[in-house]
Amino acid sequence: MNLQKMMKQAQEMQQKIADLQSKLEAEETDGSSGGGMVKVRINGKHVLLKVDIDESLMKPGEKEVLEDLLVAAYNDARGKVDAATGDAMGKVTSGLQLPPGFKLPF
Repeated sequence: MNLQKMMKQAQEMQQKIADLQSKLEAEETDGSSGGGMVKVRINGKHVLLKVDIDESLMKPGEKEVLEDLLVAAYNDARGKVDAATGDAMGKVTSGLQLPPGFKLPF
């Protein structure tokens, strides 16, 4: 394989990755905890967009429970975003012979 062809393939792959990254960053993902009592929505950049809290958690003395449920809901959503990103990147980069431990720009 000549160098010019390899460079062209690398540029095409770079563009595909950039396009995919933009698409994934725009997608919104929901996470929940406490059996759906706390729900959050984040985007592909892990920015928190929305929080929905069940009224029953709005009681005095429930502050720590609510805080824990918010963290758990956010982590649930973040895990889903990370999994979707990994799956999508795997599809785009399949066939690439990357050395062990090499990470793409994410």
